[in-house]
Amino acid sequence: MIKPRTAPGTLELLPTEQIAFQRMLDVIRSGYERFGFLPIETPAYELTDVLLTKTGGETERQVYFVQSTGSLEKAAAQDDPALPELALRFDLTVPLARYVAEHEHQLTFPFRRYQMQRVYRGERPQRGRYREFYQCDIDIIGKDGLSPRHDAECPAVIHTIFTDLNIGAFTIQLNNRKLMRGVFEDLGITDTDQQVAVLREVDKLDKRGPDAVRETLVGEGYGLTADAVDSLLTLVATRSTSHDDALAILDRVQRESAGSETLATGVAELREVLTVLRDLGVPESDYALNLSIARGLDYYTGTVYETTLDDHPEIGSVCSGGRYDDLAGQYTKSKLPGVGMSIGLTRLFWQLREAGIVGTAESTVQVLVPQLDEAHLPQCLALATDLRQGGINTEVVLDGGKLGKQLKYADRAGIRFVAIVGEQEVEAGTVTIKDLRRQDQFTVARDEVVPAVRVELAQPLDVSRD
Repeated sequence: MIKPRTAPGTLELLPTEQIAFQRMLDVIRSGYERFGFLPIETPAYELTDVLLTKTGGETERQVYFVQSTGSLEKAAAQDDPALPELALRFDLTVPLARYVAEHEHQLTFPFRRYQMQRVYRGERPQRGRYREFYQCDIDIIGKDGLSPRHDAECPAVIHTIFTDLNIGAFTIQLNNRKLMRGVFEDLGITDTDQQVAVLREVDKLDKRGPDAVRETLVGEGYGLTADAVDSLLTLVATRSTSHDDALAILDRVQRESAGSETLATGVAELREVLTVLRDLGVPESDYALNLSIARGLDYYTGTVYETTLDDHPEIGSVCSGGRYDDLAGQYTKSKLPGVGMSIGLTRLFWQLREAGIVGTAESTVQVLVPQLDEAHLPQCLALATDLRQGGINTEVVLDGGKLGKQLKYADRAGIRFVAIVGEQEVEAGTVTIKDLRRQDQFTVARDEVVPAVRVELAQPLDVSRD
């Protein structure tokens, strides 16, 4: 016998957990569509030369390559180091870049897409980190240009979704990479690669702490003086407490600048994003300026944001994203700037479950129709059909048995209502409805079953029928 077990780095859920996960997917999908985003899906695997165009190093080492039949054995026999032709997608951004470039002349710009699919990374499995996981992305792609106003839409979508998920207070934290590049220029850091390296260290502040980051930045290889690092760490410690406070901070940063045009552009973009965000109805208590938010990925060029749960900062960012200048520059000569965000739902679900914020969900089956007598099976099937046509999820017992056993099954399966059609009910033209949550029952005319069950489903459990 082979021991049944799941592969490392995968999340497999029991049905009631899967229902809770699916409901989170549904909330996210609904939020995306409410803001006018359209769905796409791309294949689980891409051509290797397409997928790895803009990657290398650590990312390439985490890619799962797809083995065509006999290809690796053949390559090994020929001592051929060539990579397999196909590889599983490791995020949804590179497939989006390929998709937009390939279908550019069939799309309407700005192109607003959402995509909710599994991605695959060969990372070392850890608690809450997986090799197979769901990403839920939105992106707005422009052609030749895209105003900063679009940068405000993603935080507005985030606010709608996390409000609807009802998982507690949260804060959307915003910054701008141009502003930070301008700060670096004022500090004498003009080399782009050096700026990116410093940004990556700043982005680790929450994990490593200011002392560790300071020690790294004044060390060999960054070219920063202790005074410059202290000035930088003082700046990135800035957090706004209100909308007006955020605008005041931006004014102060610009006044104290040495005249960097890059910084002035970043300040102007952030000011517009904050204003549009407020006008979109996002409460100012739910967003803040945080100059330590950098996002470690190199392709971000403007506004960046991360979302954290106020009562559970240990979870870290639950949604992040930002602006990039050129999505598909490796695949087309067209200039395709964009802005997007991503929710790593698998990891988020695991974290929320561990924190006790989400748990299991009730069964999607609302009514069980038991079978007490083989002779009454036609009536049971007809009742189940009526309930289903009335929009009520119904399971019917096709192999009868003792009522007690069938009621126990319904209770263990998490089915709230049991609609009984026994001999007495058939003779009287009625149905007995047992509510396993309230531990009571009532009888209703056969032709009134559907509306009666609908009324019960609409009532909160703590409200008595009397």
